Amino acid sequence: MPRITAPALITLVSAMFEAVGSSGPEAARIASDLVEANLRGHDSHGVQLVPRYIENAEAGLINPNTQPSRVGGEGAMAVWDGGMGFGQVVGRAVTDWAIETSRAQGMAMFGLRRTHHLGRIGGYAEQAAAAGMISLFFVNAVSGRGVVAPFGGMDGRMGTNPVCIGVPMAPEPIILDFATSAIAVGKVKVAFNAGKQVPPGVLITHLGEASTDPAVIYGQGPRGALGPFGGHKGYGLALICEILGGALTGGGTNQPQTPNDRGIVNGMFGIMLDPARMADLPGFAHEVQAICDHVRASAPDNVLLPGEPERRTRAQRSGSDGIPLDEVSWGDLAVTATRLGMPEALIQAALA
Repeated sequence: MPRITAPALITLVSAMFEAVGSSGPEAARIASDLVEANLRGHDSHGVQLVPRYIENAEAGLINPNTQPSRVGGEGAMAVWDGGMGFGQVVGRAVTDWAIETSRAQGMAMFGLRRTHHLGRIGGYAEQAAAAGMISLFFVNAVSGRGVVAPFGGMDGRMGTNPVCIGVPMAPEPIILDFATSAIAVGKVKVAFNAGKQVPPGVLITHLGEASTDPAVIYGQGPRGALGPFGGHKGYGLALICEILGGALTGGGTNQPQTPNDRGIVNGMFGIMLDPARMADLPGFAHEVQAICDHVRASAPDNVLLPGEPERRTRAQRSGSDGIPLDEVSWGDLAVTATRLGMPEALIQAALA
C-alpha cells in the first residue's frame, strides 16, 4: 500500500484542480480539505474523490471559482445558492457568514442548495468551534441512484445524509460527525478497492439479504444497498436530512422527480449559535468539561470523546509514515494526474 506525504499530495491535487479551471486559492482550499479528510482517517472523503471531481468539472457539472449567492431569508436567517461551485469553497463561505452573524446576533440559521460535494462535514463544525460557536448541520445528497435503503426496505432510496454537531471545548472541540447510513458509501468504495470486506450489518443485496461484500454496491451484478445505522433510528435521521437539507433548502430530495444526473449535489441546513448568549460562558465551559470528564472516567483507556479518534489518526498520519492509500485509489489519482499533464516528478513526489 503506497504511503503518501500530505504536503506533496496537497501540491499535486491543487495543480490538478488548477488544470480544470480553479484559481490557485480555490484549488488549494479543495486540496487541503480533501487531504485533511485522509489525515483524519476518513479516506472515503479524501483524495479518492479527486478523479470523480475532475470528471464532473470537465463535464460542466461543477462551476469553478463560484461563490454562494444569498437568494432568500432575512437577518440571521438566510438561503444560499451554491451555483454548483466546489463544495469545499461554497461551504466554507457560508460557514464564515454563519460565524459572523452569530457573533453579531447570537445565532444564525441557513439553508444551502445547489452545491457540489461538501466533503467531510466535520471540517465546518471545526471551523465554527474554532470561533467559539456551537453548530449543527443536516446534509442530503442527490447523486445518481439512491444508495441507502430505508429501515425494512430492499433498495436504495436515500443518500448517506450526514449529521454533524460541533461544540467548542478546550483544548479540542467535540465534533460529532456521522453518516446516517451504516457506514459512508465512500468507505464501501475504499474496501472494494482494497479487496476487503465490510463489517456485518452494513450491506444488503438486491434481494434484501445481508452481505459483507462491497461488490454488492460497486460490482457488475445487480446493485444492493447500504442500510441505515441503528435500524429505525438512523433511517429516521436520514429522512430528516432529506427534509431539512433537501426540501427546506429548495435543493431537492431523492424522490423520483429530482434530477440525479448532475454529479454530486448536496443540500445543507445549518444552525449556529454563540453559547455566550445563552449561558454564563465560564459556567458552560465548566459544565461541558465536567460531563466529558465524567463519561471518560468510566474506562479512561477506552472511552473517547467525539472527534478524538480523528485527532489521534491525524497525529499519526502527519508523521513519517504518511497517509496510507490503497493501490486502486492511488492508481486512479496518478492516471488522472498524468492525463491532465502533471509532471511525473510532481506525482512521484507525493509518495513517502
